[in-house]
Amino acid sequence: MTYQKTYNVNQDKKLIIELPEQFSSSKRVHVTIEDVDEDRAAKIELLKKAKNDKLFLADIHEINSDFESADADI
Repeated sequence: MTYQKTYNVNQDKKLIIELPEQFSSSKRVHVTIEDVDEDRAAKIELLKKAKNDKLFLADIHEINSDFESADADI
């Protein structure tokens, strides 16, 4: 199982990660620490909001409709 979440680091540079219930039987996990660019985090939050944006969803539907015939040719 893969679990991904962005955390805020406190002033003493310590990070405590609470694993979800699905990891209760795991004895080992692989951890990668990546310095997150604040602009990137803001963009990801906007993408999360887009999934409920009616105009964005209408654009996606229109794009899908435009490519239906091309997809059928494959």
